[in-house]
Amino acid sequence: MWLKPEEVLLKNALKLWATVKSNDYFILQRRRGYGEGSGGLAGLLVGTLDAVLDSTAKVAPFRILHQTPDSQVYWNIACGASEEEIAQHWEWLQQNIMRTLSVFDSSDDITSFVQGKIRGLIAEEGKVSLVQEDDPEKFREALLRFESWFSLPDKEKLVTYYSCSYWRGRVPCQGWLYLSTNFLCFYSYLLGNEVKLVISWVEISRLEKTSSVLLTESIRVCAGGEEHCFSMFLHLQQTFLLMEQLADYAVRRLIDKEMFPSDHILTDPLQITKRGLETHARNEAFRAFFRLPREENLLEVYESFLWLPFSYFNTLGKICVSENYLCFASQDGSQCHLIIPVREILSVEKPDRLSRALTVCMRGKRALRFSEVRDFERLAATIRKKCGNTASPQHSASCQALLECGEDEEGLMVGQRSSSKTVSTEALMNVFHPQDAENLDPKMLKEKMKEQSWQIHFAEYGRGTSMFCTRRTRDLIVRGVPESLRGELWMLFSGAVNDMATHPAHYSELVEASLGASSLATDEIERDLHRSLPDHPAFQSDTGISALRRVLTAYAYRNPKIGYCQAMNILASVLLLYAKEEEAFWLLVAVCERMLPDYFNRRIIGALVDQAVFEDLIREHLTQLTEHMTDLTFLSSVSLSWFLTLFISVLPIESAVNVVDCFFFDGIKAILQLGLATLDYNMDALLCCSDDTEAVTILNRFFDSVTNKDSPLPATVQQAPVGTNDRAAQRVDISDLIKEAYEKYGDIKSEEVESMRRRNKLYVIQTLEDTTRQNVVRVVAQEVRFSGPHMDELYVLFKRQHFLSCYWTAGSAALQHHDPSLPYLEQYQLGLAQFSSLLLLLQPWSPGAYTHTLARWTFRLIDDNHDGLVNFREFCRALDILYSGSFTEKLKFLFKLHLPPVCSPDGPDDGVIRRSPEKGRGKVDLQAYLKQWQDEIQKKEESIKDLPRIEQAQFILLSKTLYGLFHGDPEEEALFRAVARVTSLLLRMEEVGRRLQEDSQASTSPQSPSKTSPSLPQTSSPTKTSPSPPQTCSPSKTSVSPPKASSPTKTSASPPPTSNPAEAIAEQLEAVSVDPEALSPGQDPVSASEEAPSSPKASSDPPSPSSSGTLETETELANTPSEHTAPPSPQGMEWSFSFEQILASLLNEPVLVKFFEKPVDIQKQLDRAKRDQLKLKAQITK
Repeated sequence: MWLKPEEVLLKNALKLWATVKSNDYFILQRRRGYGEGSGGLAGLLVGTLDAVLDSTAKVAPFRILHQTPDSQVYWNIACGASEEEIAQHWEWLQQNIMRTLSVFDSSDDITSFVQGKIRGLIAEEGKVSLVQEDDPEKFREALLRFESWFSLPDKEKLVTYYSCSYWRGRVPCQGWLYLSTNFLCFYSYLLGNEVKLVISWVEISRLEKTSSVLLTESIRVCAGGEEHCFSMFLHLQQTFLLMEQLADYAVRRLIDKEMFPSDHILTDPLQITKRGLETHARNEAFRAFFRLPREENLLEVYESFLWLPFSYFNTLGKICVSENYLCFASQDGSQCHLIIPVREILSVEKPDRLSRALTVCMRGKRALRFSEVRDFERLAATIRKKCGNTASPQHSASCQALLECGEDEEGLMVGQRSSSKTVSTEALMNVFHPQDAENLDPKMLKEKMKEQSWQIHFAEYGRGTSMFCTRRTRDLIVRGVPESLRGELWMLFSGAVNDMATHPAHYSELVEASLGASSLATDEIERDLHRSLPDHPAFQSDTGISALRRVLTAYAYRNPKIGYCQAMNILASVLLLYAKEEEAFWLLVAVCERMLPDYFNRRIIGALVDQAVFEDLIREHLTQLTEHMTDLTFLSSVSLSWFLTLFISVLPIESAVNVVDCFFFDGIKAILQLGLATLDYNMDALLCCSDDTEAVTILNRFFDSVTNKDSPLPATVQQAPVGTNDRAAQRVDISDLIKEAYEKYGDIKSEEVESMRRRNKLYVIQTLEDTTRQNVVRVVAQEVRFSGPHMDELYVLFKRQHFLSCYWTAGSAALQHHDPSLPYLEQYQLGLAQFSSLLLLLQPWSPGAYTHTLARWTFRLIDDNHDGLVNFREFCRALDILYSGSFTEKLKFLFKLHLPPVCSPDGPDDGVIRRSPEKGRGKVDLQAYLKQWQDEIQKKEESIKDLPRIEQAQFILLSKTLYGLFHGDPEEEALFRAVARVTSLLLRMEEVGRRLQEDSQASTSPQSPSKTSPSLPQTSSPTKTSPSPPQTCSPSKTSVSPPKASSPTKTSASPPPTSNPAEAIAEQLEAVSVDPEALSPGQDPVSASEEAPSSPKASSDPPSPSSSGTLETETELANTPSEHTAPPSPQGMEWSFSFEQILASLLNEPVLVKFFEKPVDIQKQLDRAKRDQLKLKAQITK
């Protein structure tokens, strides 16, 4: 690697470096302690320095220095991790630099020329791989160490690195922590003690900051049942946040199979950088705080004061600018914040340059005045550019007048503009329960008072998208939102109004596109339509049911990854009561995709994460309950419906809508607060519970007793309480319950909740993964002979191999063809390349030239559904035969591998996945599933009599495979001879069978054999997939094979009738002999037999005494085209064998039986695979 030239005093380095080569201008040196003579104290000291100090010159074992004859100063210009790498740099210098240096007269000119060339090379490299790094030079040095220490594939992207200590017990090891896209790595080398860790992000179950007596602050990482503690960071908080982001990115990409099509920062895992992750986190926090569409990104931030007309003072805060919005948040974030859509801005003025102020004029005769803006001219130019208009003096005068008088007229909400294409333009509550303005009922009078309070609030704080949101707004929310304003305020606080304004015709297009569509989601929607608020009049009519169907179907069409999940119907039905149909759709989008992420999917990860957060809050705030109920999982199961339906499924509808009001304003924090208040209210009763059933009964009675005394809804709409006992008669008003929740637990901050969400997400996902593993292992273990621990380790290896196919590819086939509708058994599958690599690590025999071909055939054989993927069950079945199968089972497996079409060169397209990525979205064919289930039940074990006969070409391939399996075995020569004897025996049996067949034909027909052979009876079972002609039957009660019928053309070209086909084949097989003792060390007998005919001298050598007899016969069988392709059969010499014949012949050779029945050390194979899995991937990529 080329380095930025740095001065080096050679006399200070003589003790650490040894010169390998030199010339007049360059010196190549090797670091002492590496290569030859690396042992001893010098090697330990040098290795320790390399691990602790941050310098490539002290890490790379080779370097190149530039020198001039008349100077004592040397320049370090290159380093290398291997001798080959540094040799390439040295050769480049010799060819491109040395000839040019002779023309310079001055040493300074020579040095300047060399430095310029090296900097140019570094700049060219930086354009490709080292972009967006704070310090490219130091990053290059760290990258070199990272690659040399951990031997990961070259594509693995290093994101950043930190100096820290790793604690092994009570002893710290100082070293370096490397954070890459897929791995957390640590390296330390102190006085001969090397510590090396490589942990995949997807294996981490806990990632949290901790403190103890010994460590003030540290980062604890739990993975694979082990804990790792890192401390002494210079920037611990920054490191921890970056680790959280990388872990979350890996989980979303590899486990949740997200492709990030709309986020260019995360799309390509090979381009992930520290700066990019920080930008992504900042954009997500910005969108979450202001509830903006996912297309918005934080572009600029300005610190300024904002004039608050309702308080008559300036508040300090920050102006955040995105593509389409201008947002402001006060310094503490709670006093006030507002959102200004660029579409609402009319002009921008700078009335006072001394105070660095500017005024933003908006529709509705409103104006906002920002002062003390550090770069106010740039901000004004940015806003003008986005608005596309310039200010005029008239605008300036009107803005100033607005500021002076503080007037504010009611603004129009963009989201309230109805679309002509929308099917329903009225909220269902207005249709089925219109308010009577003349009704003087006390509840209606209180409702009017609420409306009046909100009108006053609108007059002071504004109305619509640019309304000031303050503590006063929250107080009004807690007291209750009037029925007439609920839909408008839901749209505003959720941010759905901005989504709707950004995509004005999107909903109507989705309705038209999804009309008549049939899928699994639509079937589930139809099933649940009449279960959504069945007691409400709106959903007892076709109007409400049709609107609900359109909203749910449109969303399933918009987001097929979620599609439809239970509880979405309940939520959507409540939204339709108070919002127009299109507004209800965008409210559903805001809830599912922004406010409750990962809630509505197959595994409801988001709800489980929030339940874990809820448990943490219970431990913190309700310690008395925690001490009584040591296991809080019961509360998690009870509260699941609270989170999924926002309490709608457990509270009466008139009370539940008040909870939804708070949720849209405060997010999930409001649900957590209400859950704590619910448990606190029932604390005494829960402490007296003896079992879980009693606790469930207490909570159900409590929810039945919750009422909304201020609700103006008629009795036909309100839900009647279920309980009739005295305790249920003690009513609890929902407003009082919500008020108590905010008073007791209102100090919970949204930032803390988000941090707890991130911390618990990894644990929840790993818990689900462990549950999936247990289920898969339990199912597969019934079909194989592996032990439980071995099955667990096999599953981990299989899953990791699946991830290896996704690590370094943005659009890997495993991600693109992921089908979430599949059962857990098929969530992780392998393609041909990944399967071959894993089989190479786990195969019980020595690897050889046959390995990859055998892996390809094995993949074809066990891919039952021919979709180009192999699941864990199929993989374990094959491996179980190879490890624990009997001699007959193993031989049958090898036999089937050499039958067409498995071994055919024109077999199925290997590596081509034939599953449609749309499979999980289509309609499920239940009849096909039932038929497949019935076939699996009725499927009987395959008998050896059901196996077809093996043809001549395939039998030769089988012989070659056996030779490959024996290579490297201590009894290799004996095994070769045994196979040769078996082959000779089979050929003699074939000869006897042919003679019997000829005698039988001669005695029954006067015609010549050439004329009668095509019309022989065909009673033997032919091979359906074999392209060769059908075989004739063998004589009854014999196990030999008859000759195959020959065509007339072949008969004319065949040897004379006096020559026997078996003898002719035997003579041809004896033409080449291979002596196993003559093989070079490590040479494959298969390859040796393939090379034999190419050398005339080798073919004319006399056979070795040790390999005389039948060995020549089998080695000729191996003399076939390379890569295990089926050779063409000689004309007139077709023969075949049944499996029974081969089995009976091999059973007569004890050495062969012993070889196949030799026990396999499964644990040793698994340990080797775990150790070499990443190394093999790195070798393949290189």
